[in-house]
Amino acid sequence: MSDHDSKYPGNQNEGTAVLWAPWRMQYIEEKKSQDCIFCGSLAEESLKDNLILRVTPHARVMLNKYPYNNGHLMVAPHRHTADLAVLSDHEFADVMQELRNAIGVLQAAFQPQGINVGLNLGVCAGAGIADHLHWHAVPRWNGDTNFMPVIGTVRVMRQHLFESYDRLRPYFLSSPSAVGRISN
Repeated sequence: MSDHDSKYPGNQNEGTAVLWAPWRMQYIEEKKSQDCIFCGSLAEESLKDNLILRVTPHARVMLNKYPYNNGHLMVAPHRHTADLAVLSDHEFADVMQELRNAIGVLQAAFQPQGINVGLNLGVCAGAGIADHLHWHAVPRWNGDTNFMPVIGTVRVMRQHLFESYDRLRPYFLSSPSAVGRISN
């Protein structure tokens, strides 16, 4: 243990090191909105503050504010609905194009060894926001799941959200399918 560590009593707990993540305090203290994150986010001044990477006529792509892994993206239609069947053909096509584009961006920007892609329909299926359709695209690497979440009940994020945003945003701006995009 370094001299610096010994000055802070919370640094060691019976031989177990403490993982310091002071930026997480902002999340804990943040007043949680009851509004839909997908509906209200476009009205805000800054796309970056809302982690929105791209907006098209019928869809948006954004970073997950509470990610499972670095680069965890969500693609959602603008229409507030939990019913896949009510999306028009144009809405559905736009969302699927953006999902395909998001996967390509993740591959180019992060070179993951795999990507989990999914849609959870309903709370019992795992939907955290059940009343607005959204697809997840989560980059994965061999060995990115380890003992920390299982034994330590801690998830280690290797990159701050705004660093991920800054890394991904240029790819979305330069993509040929960026029709109707909003620049920030």
